[in-house]
Amino acid sequence: MNPPYRFERDRDAASLQTQFLGLEAGGETGVVVSVAGRVMLHRPTGKLCFSSLHDSSGSIQLFAGQAWTDRMDEFSRLNLGDWIGAKGEIVKTRTGELSVKVEDWVALAEVAEGRSFGDKWKGVSDVDLRFRQRYVDLWANESSRRVFLMRSRAVSLMRRWLEDRGFVEVETPLLHPIPGGGHAKPFSTHHNALDQELYLRVAPELYLKRLVVGGFEKVFEIGRTFRNEGISPRHNPEFTMMELYEAYADYGDMMRIVEELVSHLAVELRGTTKLTYNGRDLDLSAPWRRATMTELIAEHAGVQLDVRMDIDEARNIAREHGVKVEEAWGQGKLILEIYEKTTESELWDPVFVLDYPKEVSPLARDHREMPGLVERFEGIVAGRELCNAFSELIDPVEQRARFDDQAKAKAAGDDEAMPVDDDFVRALEYGLPPTGGLGIGFDRLVMLLADVQNIRDVILFPTLRPEG
Repeated sequence: MNPPYRFERDRDAASLQTQFLGLEAGGETGVVVSVAGRVMLHRPTGKLCFSSLHDSSGSIQLFAGQAWTDRMDEFSRLNLGDWIGAKGEIVKTRTGELSVKVEDWVALAEVAEGRSFGDKWKGVSDVDLRFRQRYVDLWANESSRRVFLMRSRAVSLMRRWLEDRGFVEVETPLLHPIPGGGHAKPFSTHHNALDQELYLRVAPELYLKRLVVGGFEKVFEIGRTFRNEGISPRHNPEFTMMELYEAYADYGDMMRIVEELVSHLAVELRGTTKLTYNGRDLDLSAPWRRATMTELIAEHAGVQLDVRMDIDEARNIAREHGVKVEEAWGQGKLILEIYEKTTESELWDPVFVLDYPKEVSPLARDHREMPGLVERFEGIVAGRELCNAFSELIDPVEQRARFDDQAKAKAAGDDEAMPVDDDFVRALEYGLPPTGGLGIGFDRLVMLLADVQNIRDVILFPTLRPEG
């Protein structure tokens, strides 16, 4: 086989299906087109052959015959998955199938012996093969292509929605000298020229807030984030975040952005905010419920908790609910652990879980009314965290004290605690106005909109264990 270096295609399958939708069965058009794609169904029947040609827009039938098709014998021997280019008149067969009546054709690439796109009717069902060989999955399974086309459109829609509201898209470093902005264990690497240890970012937060200090009042970034953690249906070591920061705003403003943005994406991508996820009804329409963490624990676990309660009482309640207690944890950390053990997975309908303990929120501003808490929320949908947001901490003295507390926790063995970032404190000393900040897990958002339950179904090339 010696394929050409290029092929001149003048039409795709979808445009042909649209233009000639009304053509009657048995009809001819006199219109000659040139198409290209993969042969995904192939039915030789003696002197005739019917094939399904798939391109990125859809599919169209190829109608070949001994009487009019060049090299008919070779055409009949094509394999499923072979790429070809074909030229011929647009017709509709007597059975009503829009077709290219193939006159000339050329082989563009062939599938090697032993490589298969699965059962021609059912596609590829082996989960490991689908994730590991995405190039096969995308051709064999129409549902996979739909998910990733939806993901691409969701990025575009989100970007446009934010830009329409005055947000400016920026890019911040992936390589950080100090890992910060999130509770996570980072990946590390070494820069030879500088002889310096660097870390893949666990969050863009601290750089984005530096930009607000610098005068960018509304900024956002959509990009990859890396956390050296396990793999699960909800976790992949590299994933996509959308983070934004708005000067003169607080966490109440961030709630409105979340519910309006998610509702907008649902309508644009699914036509409605009333979806079905994993077999259960799910309504994403605004407004979403707002409830404090302790209120929700009381509803689901039947216990009253407070960051000011006796530490031994908090430890006993945690143990009663199956939490493995560590001596260094204060009341705030215990409350969070109880919440995650008893409550978070039970929250199906969208809810903003408000007012987190200060102990577990080193970058959020003190609650204006309730000591020991901060103005932070997580948006929970279908039992999973979708987003995290704060009224941002703007006091450099307080921020340094929080960093010092994190450094102590790290020294005590907490791999996810943040180190001190002196330059970020210095940035705050130049003045950060009241600011609201928000991070949305983009992969999890696509999971909701596409009704899939595994994060690997929405990441084109997820992290997998080595083969064998």
